[in-house]
Amino acid sequence: MCVNTSSPCKCVTSDNPCEPCRMTVKDRETEEVHLSNNINAVGQTESASEPDLNDSSTEVVRERSRNWGWMLSGIICVNILILGCALVSGSAYNNVKISTPDLQVFLIIILLLTSIWMVYYVIYTARTENAVVYKDDHAGPVWLRGGLVLFGLLSIIMDIFKIASYVGYLHCDSAVKVAFPVVQLVFILIQTYFLWVHAKDCVQLQRNISRCGLMLTLSTNLVLWMTNVTEESLHQTDLPDYPGNTTKLSGRHLYITKAGYGDDKCKCSHTSCSMFKEAYYYLYPFNIEYSLFASAMAYVMWKNVGRVAAEHGHHDIKFSLRDIFLGPVFGVLLVFTGLATFIVYEMEMKKDDHDADKKDQAVMMHFVMNIVIVTLMSVSSVIGCAIYRVDHREHVSEKNPTRSLDVGLLVGASLGQFIISYFSIVAMVATGAKGYLNGLNLAWSILMVIQLGLQNFFIIEGLHREPFHEVEPVAVVPNPYVLEPSKDLSIPEGPVMDTKPNPELTTHSHTPEHRHKLVWKRRVLKEVCVFLLLGNIILWIMPAFGARPQFDHDTETEFYKFNMWAAVVNIGLPFGIFYRMHSVASLFEVFLCS
Repeated sequence: MCVNTSSPCKCVTSDNPCEPCRMTVKDRETEEVHLSNNINAVGQTESASEPDLNDSSTEVVRERSRNWGWMLSGIICVNILILGCALVSGSAYNNVKISTPDLQVFLIIILLLTSIWMVYYVIYTARTENAVVYKDDHAGPVWLRGGLVLFGLLSIIMDIFKIASYVGYLHCDSAVKVAFPVVQLVFILIQTYFLWVHAKDCVQLQRNISRCGLMLTLSTNLVLWMTNVTEESLHQTDLPDYPGNTTKLSGRHLYITKAGYGDDKCKCSHTSCSMFKEAYYYLYPFNIEYSLFASAMAYVMWKNVGRVAAEHGHHDIKFSLRDIFLGPVFGVLLVFTGLATFIVYEMEMKKDDHDADKKDQAVMMHFVMNIVIVTLMSVSSVIGCAIYRVDHREHVSEKNPTRSLDVGLLVGASLGQFIISYFSIVAMVATGAKGYLNGLNLAWSILMVIQLGLQNFFIIEGLHREPFHEVEPVAVVPNPYVLEPSKDLSIPEGPVMDTKPNPELTTHSHTPEHRHKLVWKRRVLKEVCVFLLLGNIILWIMPAFGARPQFDHDTETEFYKFNMWAAVVNIGLPFGIFYRMHSVASLFEVFLCS
């Protein structure tokens, strides 16, 4: 067929097409090839896009599953906490028909469920290959797990004392009160092993089950914490039958009797009941801290479910007190002095005679000791904050649930002590702060607010700084083939191999003076951390083991009335006690990074 229609040629009859026809046929073939290539390319693009669509749909399914797991685990936690709070609050009052055995039955159920899940998790991860691929090196450091083991051991001793005491009442009271410490003892053993071995796990298999189990563990420990705090606080919240407010130690003794069985008609069948009651009463603070430690570690594990952690995100930091002197010495001296004054204060408050002058002197001594402690700690915090101003370490950019939890707990727990201090400040100012005890109480409250703010800033800033790295001296290796610069390079003297290196080239990059300048900031920070750590220990010991100057000094009680002031103290003080112990843990972390 001839394509040159304007002037027909002999293409139709001959087999030799003309040039225009030949070019047109070639263009058509090229166009067909391009068209087929485009069609194939579209087909390949469509086929290549199918895996992307599959991947995106899989990611959507995973996101929905993760959200579903978080929501379900949150619902479980909220329901257990609200139900537990209702039972604990109801059992705390005699006019509410919720007995202690009713609360303990609920506690036994959730303790058994949590223990069963932890045993299942341990067995499943042990038998399943690659069940835990990633681990969070920041979670569950050895010192934190060591503290958990220590508090767990003391809690087990407390449960043994409870069992030994409650057995004497089996003939006249409910057996649930004996079963509860037995179940709690087994629970502490299982949970301590579980958290010691698996605190760093980033669970990748059975994520939703793991989230729900960890939230069950968290809520169980928080309910136990509420129960212990309520029982430990009852001896201070009993409304006195006499006018005035000399001391509430009579209420403390009443608590020790009521904590056992609360019925004078039920007599113990052996003579050691009172001894065991006195013993386990003083172990309550350790059991309270154990529950909080376990709750924090369970929360970090819950946040790490499905998380892909970096393999080398944690620095190998070792504990060392080398070149640290002033902080430990003054800190230990502060602890022993505080213990001595606390013992004298408690002994005076426990006396049956109502000598108002002696009791006021004991309260004054306690106020003065606390003022000295918080003043020295405030000065130390200012020194540490000043060091941060000249410290050029980088801030940590990596997001980590452990660090976020530490900061959140630190700020949240400090609110309890803030509340008590500000209520005291308002009461003292409103009444004119008349008398030396009121003046000391006002000074202590103001200094406490300052100390809390400074210490929070110091700890949070330290937790967000990169650890110090020891810079090793870099030796310059001489090249024997390089001539000394003083010699003429164009006229070599002697054989090349006889050329000796310049001794100046073997010097180190850091002189001893320069290294000393790099070290002094670390030393000051470590001194401050150790002193603040020991100061927080003594400030934890005194309220945890019974110091209640808020009730032994009656200005706030008369200003706010007993019921309101008791509510303020018994809500804020447990958080304040936890704040001191959590500050110890956080300061130890800052010390290691320094």
